[in-house]
Amino acid sequence: MKTFHELQEGLQDPNIFKAFFLAGGPGSGKSFVVGKTTGGTGLRIVNSDAVFEKYLDDAGFDHDMRTAKAEREKEERDKLRKRAKEVTRARLGDITTGEGGYLEGRIGLIIDGTGKDYDKIVKQSVKLKQLGYDTHMIFVNTSIDVALERNANRKRSVQDSVATKSWKQVQSNMGKFSQHFRGNMVIVDNNDIKEDDGTIFNNVLRQVRSLARKKVKNPTAKAWIENQMQLRNITKAPSGRNIGKAGGTGKPKGGLPGSRGFKVKMGRKRPKTGRYAKK
Repeated sequence: MKTFHELQEGLQDPNIFKAFFLAGGPGSGKSFVVGKTTGGTGLRIVNSDAVFEKYLDDAGFDHDMRTAKAEREKEERDKLRKRAKEVTRARLGDITTGEGGYLEGRIGLIIDGTGKDYDKIVKQSVKLKQLGYDTHMIFVNTSIDVALERNANRKRSVQDSVATKSWKQVQSNMGKFSQHFRGNMVIVDNNDIKEDDGTIFNNVLRQVRSLARKKVKNPTAKAWIENQMQLRNITKAPSGRNIGKAGGTGKPKGGLPGSRGFKVKMGRKRPKTGRYAKK
């Protein structure tokens, strides 16, 4: 049985049917950029790394992957990573059928990854489009020197050889991602952004919000919205959302409830005395 909170998700959520893929190698600062530019959008972050790090903490394992201790713990770490990915997939839901997790309510998503596997991301993007989603990408770009420096200083570091290989793979995919996502790709140069650099962050935030707030036009998405509105006996699409007026005229029969017999100006009841009193 669904909880009351779960029943409110989906149709009532902002920016449904929008999915943003994150791309950027170790040390690119993806989490930092996302934290600064997607607040208030209602998009859910899908990130197995966050779950994995919690499991590492619970098990008492060091986050630094470059140590001899980490190498001895590799087998146990791999089990924890596999478990973290399974939990994350369950949170997301079935990307083929759209059942379960965030996908069941067609909730807006931020899918956090490195972007080194082009085919995997495109496959996920195509399946999401088949569910009715508009897919986008936020590509966080850095030089190899900056990426290696940040990787060395972050909590969960990997070997330089691993970071370099990942960086090269991500860079080689940038052009292909640009073709796949076309006008729906936001590229962020994160080589020297400071925490208080409001100009750059505000520009990225505007781009992300502009894409997220575009009206849903996919026929599959519109059909799902209309069906959900009928199931919930809703005749007007919620205001402030990206779903438009699908499924109803938005005007209840017999006028607005509670409005009969009131004389109003600018949506408020007229006062009995004062400047705006009835003459």
